[in-house]
Amino acid sequence: MKKYAVIVVDMLNDFVTGPIADPRVHHIIEPIKQLCEKARKAGVPVIYANDCHTPEIDKEFRVWGSHAVEGTKGAEIIDELKAQSGDYVIPKKTYSGFFETTMERVLRELGVDTVVITGWQADCCCRHTSADAFFRGFDIVVPRETTDTTSEEAYQGALEYIKNIYGGTICNLEDLPFWK
Repeated sequence: MKKYAVIVVDMLNDFVTGPIADPRVHHIIEPIKQLCEKARKAGVPVIYANDCHTPEIDKEFRVWGSHAVEGTKGAEIIDELKAQSGDYVIPKKTYSGFFETTMERVLRELGVDTVVITGWQADCCCRHTSADAFFRGFDIVVPRETTDTTSEEAYQGALEYIKNIYGGTICNLEDLPFWK
């Protein structure tokens, strides 16, 4: 039987209402909230993979401008999706939730073999997190309602890439076994 964990990628103030916000992000908030609630009730771990940059020059700042600087309101999870007791919050310095973080160790200790990737920038941070999950042997599931990016074309391309290159399952929330 599969052991799932939900990974919420970059649902931070700077991505939702701050300097790199995009109006397309807003429609995924409620579905992610519902998913996290269902997961917690089913005993499925919820893990937040959050950009958390140091104030010094950061490579990402050249692309995106300054954002999610550690210790600022912009680097905090949005109020609607705040971490709950028992959740895991893993800071990341790059696009991937795995690169030089404790993500893999946490997932292994929890006995997880399947990650449910949710959050913002399906074509960037969700895609890179999916890549590193795949390279580490985890199965990947992406519920359509819980991810998006700055354009429909880029979003559809990201889902196709995750499906075709990493063998990810693209589904609807109600298709998740713990959704019932």
